Amino acid sequence: EIGKNNKIFGVKCPKCKKVYVPPKMICFKCFEKMEKWVEIGNQGIVKGFTIITHTTPVLPLEPPFAYGIIRLDGADTDFVHIIKESDPEKLKIGMKVKAVFKEKPRKRILDIEYFESI
Repeated sequence: EIGKNNKIFGVKCPKCKKVYVPPKMICFKCFEKMEKWVEIGNQGIVKGFTIITHTTPVLPLEPPFAYGIIRLDGADTDFVHIIKESDPEKLKIGMKVKAVFKEKPRKRILDIEYFESI
């Protein structure tokens, strides 16, 4: 969930306190219903990635770019998103990245256009 002013939100389990981004309805660990929304930072770390070097009609960007597994600061789960880096060889596991948002947000996770290194 993306709120006003490009803020990222997740949900927090009332039992184990695990924070899910993107949000889930049920905690995968405790099977508790999750209704508490918490604000998450727009920065995180790269947990893994793959570099895209060849183009196809369905790609969102011109190569080279990467799809990365990202864990946002304040979250306990990872998700996959685009990492745009001018030199993909500089991508490293553990590097810090920040979200870059689309100009016309619609309050959803796809409002994040890509992540870039910081």
